[in-house]
Amino acid sequence: MQLEVNGQMQNLDAQPDMPLLWVLRDSLHMTGTKFGCGMALCGACTVHVDGQPVRSCITQVSTVAGKKITTIEAMSADAVGRRVQAAWIELGVPQCGYCQSGQIMSATALLKQKPQPNDADIDSAMSGNICRCGTYPRIRAAIKRAAGAGSS
Repeated sequence: MQLEVNGQMQNLDAQPDMPLLWVLRDSLHMTGTKFGCGMALCGACTVHVDGQPVRSCITQVSTVAGKKITTIEAMSADAVGRRVQAAWIELGVPQCGYCQSGQIMSATALLKQKPQPNDADIDSAMSGNICRCGTYPRIRAAIKRAAGAGSS
């Protein structure tokens, strides 16, 4: 099987029903995408598939063959991803940091779809991402900062 991950074609020997998360982490050694709940409830495993945020823990690898997969490892090469990461750093968003790659992936997808989101847009886009440390106010502020950086 071949997958396009972060712009690179990857040849894999994986079972078609293997979750994308485990292909990324175990086969490709891309450990930025985290395992949280295994049921698509927490968002720690969020990646982009053809630009859309997807929970990789429940996505069978066979369903993403032929699609563009983007992980947290590629966010620094993406203009919007760089703005989001910079805002995260400037505002000190992470506390424990475990959920943050999924948060950044969801925030980046939001800003690509809606460059100037309002609070309701942010709430809707980020509702599937859980932060046990409760950094939600800083996450919202960082998204707003990244959106403002994009308008200059």
